[in-house]
Amino acid sequence: MSAIPIDADRAARAPAPHALQIAVIAPCFNEEATIGEVVRGFLRALPQATVYVYDNMSTDATAERARAAGAVVRQERARGKGNVVRRMLSDIEADIFVMIDGDNTYDAADAPRLIQHLIEHRLDMVVGARKHASDAAYRRGHQFGNRVLTGVIATVFRADLKDMLSGYRVMSRRFVKSFPALSRGFEVETELTVHALEIGAAFDEVDTVYRERPEGSASKLRTFRDGARIGRFIARLIREERPLEFFGALAFALIAAAAALAAPVLVEYMQTGLVPRLPTWVAATGLAVMSFFSLACGLILDTVTKGRREARRLAYLALPAPHDHAS
Repeated sequence: MSAIPIDADRAARAPAPHALQIAVIAPCFNEEATIGEVVRGFLRALPQATVYVYDNMSTDATAERARAAGAVVRQERARGKGNVVRRMLSDIEADIFVMIDGDNTYDAADAPRLIQHLIEHRLDMVVGARKHASDAAYRRGHQFGNRVLTGVIATVFRADLKDMLSGYRVMSRRFVKSFPALSRGFEVETELTVHALEIGAAFDEVDTVYRERPEGSASKLRTFRDGARIGRFIARLIREERPLEFFGALAFALIAAAAALAAPVLVEYMQTGLVPRLPTWVAATGLAVMSFFSLACGLILDTVTKGRREARRLAYLALPAPHDHAS
């Protein structure tokens, strides 16, 4: 999203962050080397906040380190970041949610600025767009994959996006509580972004520092496996949220294949009055029929999707915005 100009009058009327209940939420799996510093950093940056660490059945001392640092620690047995985030967003009540990773790559000092940006501009989500100092912090393969996947979503949903896969997000209660959270793994960031686009929630991206993982900490992200999972999830989202475009493209491909098969048969028929390649003609006819049904499916599902989108929008609007909670 493009930067939003500061309105001095609106900023003056916005409530201070300390007037709101803030929850810092960190899904974790085997982050004993870093989670203590993450918790302490966010408690320093946001002394009024409660830090929740949901341990995803770690085999190390993640839970103990987080608890010792001052976090509220809970367990989620279903493996996968999406499962943990779904549980966190369901269980926790707050006016503002700050979602982070437990690997200490995001700077806690940026949190007050992101929260103030959300409040001043009456947004529902602020994404910390990652700015890295070295390739070790943000590997080139991950950068390329992020650009490709972000570009696909930006094109299909006609949005201006820089870092769709960032795990550093500040979100309002009404956005969180209207979010269905259906993904199980690292696709959850994509799902959050698409949810904002589909319900018309106001959000922005703000540059934040992205650091290299400290020594002794290992990434749980597997470039090819998780990249493929995110890619499949994006294809599913396009099918479900943009069915007319999805099935329309399929219909076009089918009718093009039908035309390619039918053309030489028609030419031969015009010249000789015979159809010697009957199987080819039958195949072309079958593809043309499939193309028609694909387009019909797209039209029908597009109507259903619009109804679902309206229902989600109404659920989102039924909850108060962050500034409405402040006195």
